[in-house]
Amino acid sequence: MNLPRNVLWFEVLLYISLMLDALSVAVQDRTPTAEITDAMIMVQTILNAALILLMVYFVYLAAQRRKNWPRWVLLAALLLSAYSLVLVIGDKGMTLDAGIEVISCALTTIGLYYSFTGDAKGWFIA
Repeated sequence: MNLPRNVLWFEVLLYISLMLDALSVAVQDRTPTAEITDAMIMVQTILNAALILLMVYFVYLAAQRRKNWPRWVLLAALLLSAYSLVLVIGDKGMTLDAGIEVISCALTTIGLYYSFTGDAKGWFIA
């Protein structure tokens, strides 16, 4: 069966968003402070990478394996990410990594919109 156009847009936009997330992790400030040690920074970076890889797997499950539940997990992750981003911007202001995350959240929002509309409606099975 051919991949519907909206599902293709969903997949492409979310993969681009996840690449931007990886870029954002790469440009984060990793300067150790009294509160944050080198070890904590390394663990945080590894956890961020693992989470991005998990999200890549969820996009694959939704788009290629026609699973419905990963879309909902991705939507929940988007809501948590947007809330966290608002807090970070309120605390530190607009930094380079926060700016990249804003673009990433916008792409994820558009991609998830495509996954719930148009010819994508009948693609996903529970």
